[in-house]
Amino acid sequence: MPFVRTAVIKGTSQQQRQRIVDGIHQALVDSIGMPADELFNLVADYDPEHFFYSRTFNGVARSDHLVVIEITMRRGRSDAMKRDLYKKIADNLSTQAQVRPQDLFIFMHENDYSDWSVGFGAFAMALVQQTGGASAV
Repeated sequence: MPFVRTAVIKGTSQQQRQRIVDGIHQALVDSIGMPADELFNLVADYDPEHFFYSRTFNGVARSDHLVVIEITMRRGRSDAMKRDLYKKIADNLSTQAQVRPQDLFIFMHENDYSDWSVGFGAFAMALVQQTGGASAV
């Protein structure tokens, strides 16, 4: 179950936010086989006066509308799966949300089941994994 944090510039419309979330989510489903009901994406604004970043790092020409996507998920995806995920996010956001691929900054944190509690305050490994249903403790 990935947990995503997405930062968008202050003033981004709700419709644009929804398109961004949908594009990220669909990329996760398509590239790593994440179940469709595993949607957890916390979208936050950043004030341009409080976010400092290089407009040219690594030869990429970034605009004032950088979208930062931070994905935390269980360890075990191959580099090929991650490359596919990043590409699908860029493609989806470009076509569905009019976000320039140059304005995407994506990074990932990986951890293990023991680093999660996803309900009832219980250790995630103690929960029965069920797609689309309630988990037992």
